[in-house]
Amino acid sequence: MSTVTCVAPVNIAVVKYWGKRDETLILPANDSISATLDTDQLCAKTTVMASPRFKEDCIWLNGKEEDIRSPRLQNCLTEIRKRAGPSNKLGQWKVHISSENNFPTAAGLASSAAGYACLVAALAKLYEVEGDISSIARVGSGSACRSVLGGFVRWHMGSDPNGTDSIAKQIAPASYWPEMRIIILVLNDAQKKVSSAIGMKRSMETSELLKYRVKHIVPIVADKMQQAIIKKDFKTFAELSMKDSNQMHATALDTYPPCIYMNDISHAVVDLIHSYNNAVNEIKVAYTYDAGPNTTLYLLEKDVPTVMGVIDHFFPPLQDNLVEYKKGLPIETVKPSQNLLNKMNIQQHAPGCFKYIIYTQVGDGPKYLKDPKDHLLNNQGLPVKHV
Repeated sequence: MSTVTCVAPVNIAVVKYWGKRDETLILPANDSISATLDTDQLCAKTTVMASPRFKEDCIWLNGKEEDIRSPRLQNCLTEIRKRAGPSNKLGQWKVHISSENNFPTAAGLASSAAGYACLVAALAKLYEVEGDISSIARVGSGSACRSVLGGFVRWHMGSDPNGTDSIAKQIAPASYWPEMRIIILVLNDAQKKVSSAIGMKRSMETSELLKYRVKHIVPIVADKMQQAIIKKDFKTFAELSMKDSNQMHATALDTYPPCIYMNDISHAVVDLIHSYNNAVNEIKVAYTYDAGPNTTLYLLEKDVPTVMGVIDHFFPPLQDNLVEYKKGLPIETVKPSQNLLNKMNIQQHAPGCFKYIIYTQVGDGPKYLKDPKDHLLNNQGLPVKHV
């Protein structure tokens, strides 16, 4: 019996991946760039175990058995076993997989990216597969290829029809821009109505705006974003992030029938961020939205207390939810001055718009956990309940 346990991070794109040029190989229509978030706050955790005693491959997600025959799961398993080669004895054994997320699944918080990155990193260690594994994670979930690396990551779309050059590469490690912080405003952790995969396919088939975006806009924006990261130019980084997010959601709206991921509260947060940046006469904070209503804010550490104070003022929490409301890193809050509030001229919302807030930072890629107590499978290869 051989066992590996791994944690892998969520990543949040600042130049979005929206649209595939090959549905089977999951090859993107354009490059994308993301920041990897710290696994201490948001992660998937996976245990993989191979044994000659196991009768068949099995997988459990958050304690519930799922269908191992999912094409994407099979693609990852097949590719790893192929890379391991016929001489690897584990290749003949069946594998049991147990995976958990410490955040809501399918709510627009990049759960599949963390999950597949974690699965592939754990399987690679189990089967002693070395070299680039981002292309294997990609066939599970496109953006998972970015979660196998830490820091700031660029997923290169590549040009090979077989996808050999559609891989992720690190732009800079997490330590390169240590002041960067992320605040996630969780509006709704319910499963979205139109999955990202369906939304992208529909956009590729029907949106003229998306065709223009992938050909004429993203190649330029991705290069500018990479330079902004290398120069630690927050103003450019923030402006490009917001514009790219707006454009991705514009293409989702340009899709027929339209895909709507943001809601009224999402749009109210957009108004708040622009109003705040205008009031302080500087771009201090940027928003970005994946395929869901939750907001991800990028900002520098020094600005967190003020921005958090502004968010608390305009979107107050429910009084009975204060203990669990702010998760992640310890967060300081400075009450906004009356002068700032006057300049912003924004309507205050009723308490309880957000379920909770996660405060985190840029982090490293997947990590292996050596302590047997961390395993999600027991000696019989069955899930153990972790609180």
